[in-house]
Amino acid sequence: MLQERDYSMKKIVMTGGGTAGHVTPNIALMPALRNEGFEISYIGSYEGIEKRLIEEQGVPYYGISSGKLRRYFDPKNFSDPFKVLKGYAQSIRLLKKIKPDVVFSKGGFVSVPVVLAAKHCKVPAIIHESDLTPGLANKLAIPSATKVCCNFPETLSYLPKEKAVLTGSPIRQELLTGNADFAFSLCHFKDHSKQTILIVGGSSGSRVINTAIRGLLPELLKNYNVIHLCGKGNLDDTLTATDGYAQFEYANKELSDMFALADLVISRAGANAICELLALRKPNILIPLSAAASRGDQILNANSFRSQGFSYVLEEEELSNTTLLEAIEHVFHKKEAYIEAMENSNSRNSIDTIIGLILDASKK
Repeated sequence: MLQERDYSMKKIVMTGGGTAGHVTPNIALMPALRNEGFEISYIGSYEGIEKRLIEEQGVPYYGISSGKLRRYFDPKNFSDPFKVLKGYAQSIRLLKKIKPDVVFSKGGFVSVPVVLAAKHCKVPAIIHESDLTPGLANKLAIPSATKVCCNFPETLSYLPKEKAVLTGSPIRQELLTGNADFAFSLCHFKDHSKQTILIVGGSSGSRVINTAIRGLLPELLKNYNVIHLCGKGNLDDTLTATDGYAQFEYANKELSDMFALADLVISRAGANAICELLALRKPNILIPLSAAASRGDQILNANSFRSQGFSYVLEEEELSNTTLLEAIEHVFHKKEAYIEAMENSNSRNSIDTIIGLILDASKK
């Protein structure tokens, strides 16, 4: 006999995609949402990175047409608006089918038609902006949102006062419970007396960081064990048997163990990545993506963390064997000061804060 459906269960549609940074905060919220009795659905692009990540969570996934909105000339600028319009129509149909109480968006271009559709369907929508200044996708979506969450105090001045809420970024709770011994065994390290450096170059890796680390490896391995997450297709087979050096394309469940073992982290300055470092109280060196290769958001993120005493910042244009080694030695020398600054930060329990906003919105 079929069980009767519980129509009292609250429903939420989550959206966001294009990069892992637009998905992992949504995943971080899911356990708390389930604890609050929410039935979760997800709207993303047909084949974006979000599809695999969300399906791994056992959450119903709906793909829509998605176009990129660019600030520069590209022939696709003429066709992509039609993809966005199609995605908007698809989103309206999906929201009418799912009947959510609230929509939560982590940004990325696929989220724009979903948030616009939420306004059309009179469903409250909450947006989260990770970077210090809002990206183009969120700028387009903000007028249709009821609340806009952000990570940095500086971001509040860029947002409508009545909508802005300083929440911080949701952190996957499993990152806080890693086992250093598991990581030591996984990496086949032998010398327990050496401190460990973890390099995180983003989901696709960073050629300049990979090159700098490998160029400095003979010097680093005199004093440190090195875990290098170098990105897909970036393994160097000539270094496979190097004692004290462990390279991986990426880490999934093992990442929490690697963080637990790491005494220093070298990272790009994506907002989610640096918020994880703050939550973990890990001394770090940030190498933001250059302004020439981005809209400059990572530089702003990194400078905010530097001004608060959380991070040492090394601009990509200044990256060399010499400057990187100097940065590593400086951070290890000042390690306790960085940890103390992070301990004294006003970082919030972002998951509780955001869940509170979602609950408030879902009652309206």
